[in-house]
Amino acid sequence: MPTTPNPRDPAKLEAQVYAAIRDLTEDKGFAVGADSPLIGEGAMLDARMLIELCLTLEDLASDAGFVFDWSSEAAMPRPTGMFRTAGALAAAFVKQASRHSQLA
Repeated sequence: MPTTPNPRDPAKLEAQVYAAIRDLTEDKGFAVGADSPLIGEGAMLDARMLIELCLTLEDLASDAGFVFDWSSEAAMPRPTGMFRTAGALAAAFVKQASRHSQLA
């Protein structure tokens, strides 16, 4: 009997975050890594792109059965926040999915 893929698989969710970031960059061949900065010096995305990314992540989260909270005070861009790097954002996205799974 085939198994149904888990829409909240951490590796899949992380890959989706990196793909969403890559889709918004000017250089489609750019390798997005965990240390790729999203805000501050060397940022890959401007403010408009960051909002587009958040809206895309909302859609991905909805498809996976959870709500991505990017608008709380804890989520706001700051040097230690989830928007500092692609890896920090992917980790926060996976953590929110996991937290939802634990509540369900």
